[in-house]
Amino acid sequence: MKKDNSKILEQLQSRLNKVEFREQPQNTGVVTSAGDGAITMSGLSDVSALEMLEMQRGQTALTLNLEHDKVVGIVLDDFSGVKVGDKATATGKLLSVGVGEALLGRVIDPLGAPIDGKGEIKTKERYPIEKVAPGVIFRKPVDTPVQTGIKAVDSMIPVGRGQRELIIGDRKTGKTAIALDTIINQKSQDMICIYVSIGQKTSSTALTIDILKKNKALDYTIIVAADAKDPAALQYIAPYTGCAIGEYFMDKGKDVLIVYDDLSKHAWAYREISLILKRPSGREAYPGDVFYLHSRLLERACKMDDEYGGGSITALPIIETQAGDLSAYIPTNVISITDGQIFFDTDLFNAGIRPAINSGLSVSRVGGAAQTKAMKQVAGKLRLDLAQYRELQAFVQFSTDLDKETKARIDIGARMTQLLKQKQFNPYSVEKQVIVFWAGINGFLNEIEIEKITEFEEEYLGYMESMHSKILKTIAKTKKLDEKIEKELKKATEEFTNGYIKRD
Repeated sequence: MKKDNSKILEQLQSRLNKVEFREQPQNTGVVTSAGDGAITMSGLSDVSALEMLEMQRGQTALTLNLEHDKVVGIVLDDFSGVKVGDKATATGKLLSVGVGEALLGRVIDPLGAPIDGKGEIKTKERYPIEKVAPGVIFRKPVDTPVQTGIKAVDSMIPVGRGQRELIIGDRKTGKTAIALDTIINQKSQDMICIYVSIGQKTSSTALTIDILKKNKALDYTIIVAADAKDPAALQYIAPYTGCAIGEYFMDKGKDVLIVYDDLSKHAWAYREISLILKRPSGREAYPGDVFYLHSRLLERACKMDDEYGGGSITALPIIETQAGDLSAYIPTNVISITDGQIFFDTDLFNAGIRPAINSGLSVSRVGGAAQTKAMKQVAGKLRLDLAQYRELQAFVQFSTDLDKETKARIDIGARMTQLLKQKQFNPYSVEKQVIVFWAGINGFLNEIEIEKITEFEEEYLGYMESMHSKILKTIAKTKKLDEKIEKELKKATEEFTNGYIKRD
C-alpha cells in the first residue's frame, strides 16, 4: 500500500515540475473623477493613446489624454454606472472593429455590435479604427466613374472611384436623398456601400434602412449607426469604424462607397468631448485639431494602384450649413480636404427644382477623368448653357426689352434646367442620360413647352427602349457617340419628336 502511495506521489511531483508558473501582471488604474462620460484615472503606467480599457462594471473606455500623473479617457457605453474608485484595466489593444463579408446587410453600432435584432455577427478579422492613410506611392489617379444615376451629378459634377466629393447645403434640401440614390444605383455596379449615420434621429435612421430595403440595396450595404441618443463618444468613433470596414474590402481589391451623414454632427460630438476633457477651445469653441479630425478620416479614401490590389474607397461626406453659409469653420475645413463639392441651394429647392443642385457653386476637381467619352461629348455644352442662363437671369430681371439671342439663351437654359429635374429613387443609366442630353443640346426640345419637358423625356426614353434598344446597348458598350450612332440617334429622335408635336 505504501509503495502505491509513493508511486502516486512521484507521478504528481513529476507533473507539478512540468507546470510553468508565469506572472501575468495587469496594468490597472483607479478612477479618480468621472462625469459626463469623461473619466480621469491614476495608476495606469503603460498605456497608449486610443487604447481600450476594461472598466470594473463591464464598460469599455478609450484613452485620449496621456499626462504625466494621470490618464484621461471617455466611456463608450453607458457611463452612468462608472464611479470614483472603480478599477480600469489596460487591454494592450487599440480600438478595433470586426470586419468581413458577414457585415453585409447588417446594422451595427460603432463598436461593431449588431443592433438590427438579427443575431450575432461572426467575423474572423479585426481592423483598427484609426489608421494612417496610404501614401502617394500606393495610389493611382482616379479614372473610373461612380455612376450615381443622377443626371445633374453624372453630367456636370462627376464622381470617380477613390474620390472624396462633399455634399453640402442647408437642412432639408435633399442631401441624404442624393446619397441614398447613389447607393441604390450601385446594384449592378459591383460596389460595396457603407452608410454611416452620425447624430441622426433614430426615426431617420430607421427610415433610411427601410428605403434601402425596399429598393433591394441592403444586400450590398452596411449601416453603422450612432444616433442622437447615443453618447458623444460613440458618435465620435462612428465614421472611423465605417472607414475601417471599408478598408477591409479595399484591401481585397473591391470598390467601396462610404457616406458620412453627417460630419457637422461629428464635429459637434468631438467639440463636446474636447470641452468635457478641458482641452483648449478655439474658433466657434472647436478644439484646435478639428481640421485633423476630418483630414485623417477623408485622406483614407483613395484609389489603390493595381500593384497593391487596385481597390478603392469613395467618400461622400455630408455637411450641413446654416443659411447657406459656406464660409463657416467646418464647411471651409471640409471643402479644403475634399476633391469637390455638390452644393444644395435652398432657393432652388423652394422653387421646385429637385435635386436642388447649384451647378455654379458645385465642382468636381477630378472632372472628365471620371466620365465616359459619351458623357463628355454631351456634358460640356450643357454646363456652358446653364452658366450663360444663370448669368443672364440675374441681368434680365431688371430689363424688359431683350434681343433675340438673349431670349434664345434664356429659353435653352430654362429647358436644360427642366431636363435636369429628377424624381427621387429613379436613377438613370449612363446611356439614357446621354441620349436625353443629346436631344436637349441639339435643339429637339425647342418646340416643346417647358411644362411638358418631363413628360416628353419619359415618353422619349420609353420609345427608345422599345423601338431603338440597339442604340442604347451600343452606347452602353462603346461608351462613346460615333458618327454612325449619332446618325441613327438623330433619325430616331426626329421620328419621335415629330410624332409628339403632332399629337399635342
